[in-house]
Amino acid sequence: MVGLKPPEVPPTAAVKFISAGTAACIADLCTFPLDTAKVRLQIQGEVRIPRSSGTVEYRGVLGTLSTMVRTEGPRSLYSGLAAGLQRQMSFASIRIGLYDSVKQLYTPKGAESTGLAARVLAGCTTGAVAVTCAQPTDVVKVRFQANVALPDGARRYSGTVDAYRTIAREEGVRGLWKGTLPNIARNAIVNCGELVTYDLIKDALLRAQLMTDNVPCHFVAAFGAGFCATVVASPVDVVKTRYMNAGPGQYRNVLSCVLALLMQDGLAGFYKGFVPSFLRLGSWNVVMFISYEQLQRAMAPARPARS
Repeated sequence: MVGLKPPEVPPTAAVKFISAGTAACIADLCTFPLDTAKVRLQIQGEVRIPRSSGTVEYRGVLGTLSTMVRTEGPRSLYSGLAAGLQRQMSFASIRIGLYDSVKQLYTPKGAESTGLAARVLAGCTTGAVAVTCAQPTDVVKVRFQANVALPDGARRYSGTVDAYRTIAREEGVRGLWKGTLPNIARNAIVNCGELVTYDLIKDALLRAQLMTDNVPCHFVAAFGAGFCATVVASPVDVVKTRYMNAGPGQYRNVLSCVLALLMQDGLAGFYKGFVPSFLRLGSWNVVMFISYEQLQRAMAPARPARS
């Protein structure tokens, strides 16, 4: 057996909620530089208002990471980490931690197993609720990751708290929920790509007795989930990143952002940063799901001894 044994007593919703948020923070700490590189590649070539000269050009994942370290220092790789961890504690706790509970609500009473439709609906529901609650943290995270790419003296925010205040003051409270609709669309897709795919692959491996319920099984299921999520979510992710990073007046709405991207970069623009997206999402899923499974088992109460 690799890792902790499955608990005799199923973990409660509270255990799953806490485990999901903690596991997502662990995954973020391990993969945050890849996420920052993804954001830089996605917004590269974007026509900004006001226009700036002398912007740094990034080439590939390793090239982006090395350029950032050379021009901005190693700390730039973790720019926005505080907002990222705030996001995961609220966002992942809801979309991942409550997935099983919501899935049971959509499962007909008396059913022997949960169908695909119930899994998809659960993924969409928890993803949408999580985005609605945690959107301000995502906006600040994206702004910080893109912020250091601006010329010296043009940095928007001095810290995380200043970012929340500045956005609310300059763009109104609605600015903190900027890009909510594309983010809901993205996370409905990502949730289905991650949670539903992980669920299905894990169930198939266990049912076919190809693997037991331990770390290797979780690794294979998580890797497949990360790849599926990246393929289907990249176009929405690029639009979400550009729209949330945009200054006031740059795009009238989400559709104008989509059209601007299409006219400027063509269809290939929707897959900008695909490699770092996959490296980040694939590795993030592996670390998160393995941590999530192990944390649930570590926190699950032991079965009471019989008297």
